[in-house]
Amino acid sequence: MKQTIRLRVNGDTYEVAVPPWRTLNEVLREDLRLTGTKRGCGDGDCGACTVLLDGRSVTSCLMLAVEAVGHEVTTVEGLATARDALHPVQAEFIAAGAIQCGYCTPGMELSAAYLLSRNPSPTDDEIRRGLSGNLCRCTGYQKIFEAVRRASDRLKGAAPPDAAAGDPAAGGPAGGDPSGGGARP
Repeated sequence: MKQTIRLRVNGDTYEVAVPPWRTLNEVLREDLRLTGTKRGCGDGDCGACTVLLDGRSVTSCLMLAVEAVGHEVTTVEGLATARDALHPVQAEFIAAGAIQCGYCTPGMELSAAYLLSRNPSPTDDEIRRGLSGNLCRCTGYQKIFEAVRRASDRLKGAAPPDAAAGDPAAGGPAGGDPSGGGARP
């Protein structure tokens, strides 16, 4: 039996009729058509479905939509502060080349935004821990870590460090790692 619920997502309120067992991920993707939130493993292990709930990082595949009633949900579509401007995390993922296939990117960006909201100056170990619930099979993580460091600088008002050292076109190795990859966090 369906019940009508009111969800607040990315600043907008939606009324949706859903069975009580539907996950937040299913409602976001199928009913609200916010497909930036991915469905990966369905078990909460990969982080592709990460959203922010009242500013806190959660896996939407493990949360029932009815549990989100009365809370603010932020998806990657709502991370940007204005329609024509990306959030600094999103901009720095692009600038650092931290996106390859893009499947993990929305969850990574939301986890990074959550980390930086709690810790504006994370160490590399803190970044590794902050993103440990998100898996990426493409990037080798080094460019993702660089993007988070750059976003940290940008959010604090400092100009991001010159990326030329990690830019193969500028003569540096990709991601600052001669192999072009890196270890999983």
